[in-house]
Amino acid sequence: MKTKHIGAFILLFCVFACYRVPITNRHQIRLLPDVMITNLALTSYQEFISKHNVVPVNDNRSQQLELVGNRMAKAANELFGVKYKDRIKNQKWEYKLVEKSEVNAWCMPGGKIVFYTGILPYTVDETGMAVVMGHEMAHAIAKHGNERLSQQLAIFMGGVTLDVAMQKNPEQTREIFKSLYGISTTLGALAYSRQHEYEADKIGLVIMAKAGYDPRKAVEFWERMSQKGGGSIPQFLSTHPSDENRIREMKKFMPTALKYYQGQ
Repeated sequence: MKTKHIGAFILLFCVFACYRVPITNRHQIRLLPDVMITNLALTSYQEFISKHNVVPVNDNRSQQLELVGNRMAKAANELFGVKYKDRIKNQKWEYKLVEKSEVNAWCMPGGKIVFYTGILPYTVDETGMAVVMGHEMAHAIAKHGNERLSQQLAIFMGGVTLDVAMQKNPEQTREIFKSLYGISTTLGALAYSRQHEYEADKIGLVIMAKAGYDPRKAVEFWERMSQKGGGSIPQFLSTHPSDENRIREMKKFMPTALKYYQGQ
């Protein structure tokens, strides 16, 4: 019986490993049902929004976030809506600006995006906002949350499925999930791997370029982050690349991103 289970797992593993991430073409393992992750994300998002001060929609800052978000979403749909439609069709993009001094932004599976007001001095303008927006959208489109949650369930709960984890340890499972996005209160920020961060940078550059934002401005954004001490903030701790490494990798990828930019 155990041999049959192992064989079934290996077969399942191989099937899911056939997925490839847009732009980077990396093989990806997705072992958890996207619908369950999206539902968990929506619950966590609504809980977060209910406990924080959301900047009104008539505020110029919120209006700018909405403008950039819609423009970026349109570009993402054009880029991935056919070949990678499974990664786009369930993204219900929504953008909220929250009054928090932390320099942070995140996007949950399903497209719920939150910017903290503390990041605005670093984004400076619409293009800087597009840098962050593209990066966060990329995490959702690349389904990095599925990969990371699979890893964390294996570490904390012995590799049980998401539905079993929710039945046996619902609070811990929610905290593991929220910790991926830097909003956990108990487990600390697990965040994404360096591989995921570099991948989101690349995909984000392509999305912003397609949306008509100069991807070269992303380098300026990260230089500002570095100069102002942004590299020490919680969202960019040990699991994230250093600003110097990030900028170097962006410059290497820039010729590819510029192929999608019509304004050069």
